[in-house]
Amino acid sequence: MDEIRAQLKQAIKNLYNLDFEPEITVSPANIDADYSSNAPLKLAKELHKLPMEIAETLNGELKAGISNPGFLNFKVSDNDLRVVIKNLNNNFEERVRSTEYEGKTVICEFSDPNPFKVLHVGHLYTSIVGDSIGRLYEYAGAKVIRANFGGDVGLHVAKTMYALLQKDIDDLKIEDIAKCYIEGTALYDEDENAHAAITNLNKEIYEINAKDLHDSKLAEVYWRGRELSYEYFDSFYNTIGVKFDKYYPESTVAALGLKTVKEQLDNGVYEVSDGAVIFNGEKFGLHTRVFINREGVPTYETKDVGLIFTKWQDWHFDKSIVITGSEQLDYMKVVLKSIEQYAPELVAKTSHLIHGLVKLPGGVKMSSRKGNFLKAVDVLEMVKEELKNEYNSTDEKVSLAATKYAFLKYKMGGNIIFDPKESVKMTGNSGPYLLYSAVRAKKILANCHDGQEVEYIYNIYEKNLAKKLLEYKGVLEESVSEMAPHKLANYLYELAQEFSRFYENCPVAGAEEEAERVRLVKVYLNTMTHGLNILGIEIPESM
Repeated sequence: MDEIRAQLKQAIKNLYNLDFEPEITVSPANIDADYSSNAPLKLAKELHKLPMEIAETLNGELKAGISNPGFLNFKVSDNDLRVVIKNLNNNFEERVRSTEYEGKTVICEFSDPNPFKVLHVGHLYTSIVGDSIGRLYEYAGAKVIRANFGGDVGLHVAKTMYALLQKDIDDLKIEDIAKCYIEGTALYDEDENAHAAITNLNKEIYEINAKDLHDSKLAEVYWRGRELSYEYFDSFYNTIGVKFDKYYPESTVAALGLKTVKEQLDNGVYEVSDGAVIFNGEKFGLHTRVFINREGVPTYETKDVGLIFTKWQDWHFDKSIVITGSEQLDYMKVVLKSIEQYAPELVAKTSHLIHGLVKLPGGVKMSSRKGNFLKAVDVLEMVKEELKNEYNSTDEKVSLAATKYAFLKYKMGGNIIFDPKESVKMTGNSGPYLLYSAVRAKKILANCHDGQEVEYIYNIYEKNLAKKLLEYKGVLEESVSEMAPHKLANYLYELAQEFSRFYENCPVAGAEEEAERVRLVKVYLNTMTHGLNILGIEIPESM
């Protein structure tokens, strides 16, 4: 595919003096060709010519086939396929390597749990997807910084602290903190005295943090609770194989955000309304949001302003990716639109990705405020239990692969129905199916040797597997450009299906074609290992 793309690109340059990146795809089954390109259709508007006319002109140089309404179709000889597979086998890493982001810094912010609250299934989902997006950029040569932003100050902390201070807790645990958040939230909503006390606590906690105070019961409990929260986060992330380079507690960026908003208030970007500082989003077709409340306390919006500038000071990034729930879409539009008025270059480098809710089959929307949420650790345990029930397996790699792949195979944006029972199946589009396929390839190779090469023509199963393997680099590049791990995940599933058909119809050990088939299996295993690693999934030795 790469060679066809290069030849077509050069032909377009020679004939039309255009630098154009053509798309090459596998031809449909009803076309007598291996690969096709819609380049003539893409070029028609720019060249003011009919697609078929462009196709005929390009065909004169490329000797390809043509089909309506303007496709170029290419056939690849068996010998060419075998040579490419041989080269891929000899130097796999170099041939699939990308240098698109070499020398560039990408900061990827995801998960973003708040201290004083428990990690829920949404945090698990964003941790898995965010890490995989980071791995995609690492594949493309970037230095990737994994960042985690969370509210160590704010109303949720005050609610938790109010309930905590009513108790006599000698040995504070993260479970105590989680229960107190639920209790404090209920009291804030239902009790006027508690509401007022929590509002005042919110200000005190800001003072404790801003001045690094430690000489009161409130300060003692606050700092211990924050410490426990970050220890709990680290432990969980280690369990799922995700490592963060930087935690950004809100308290560490609030001052810079406050300073920036006040400066831009003088410049007319923000304005005072009813004693608060706002950004008038209506001027830009958005909604208006408060950045500093009437008590002079910075809101989440101002902390996000401080965050983007702190990230820039720390890393001078070439690209910044922020992953949040879909409910934050309009919020982030306002925040970024406000920053665009005085730092457009930072907004241009920022991509905001959203995800939907994660639900169980027939699930109801869950809320951490009410305490009926699904904890992240519960999800992992549910998958382990299903794996044990179905296969009597306690393999941590398999259960984690089942969980990760169940999230990664979906396109980001919509809601996800997570079914633990489906996630562990050894058939169908699941993590264990991919692992089983890779382990099967390992077993084949363990029983074979390279042997003597013979001249022969690929059968349909060998050819289809070879063609699918050659799609890998293009899929990786597309996954990077679209920040879309699901495209890689689903390609690997399709590849595993193709390998299964090969396995069922092409014996390897002792076959006359053993050397060629071993080569195909090696490239397959390298591709699966490489691709699953980008998804954060490790292949076990056996299953």
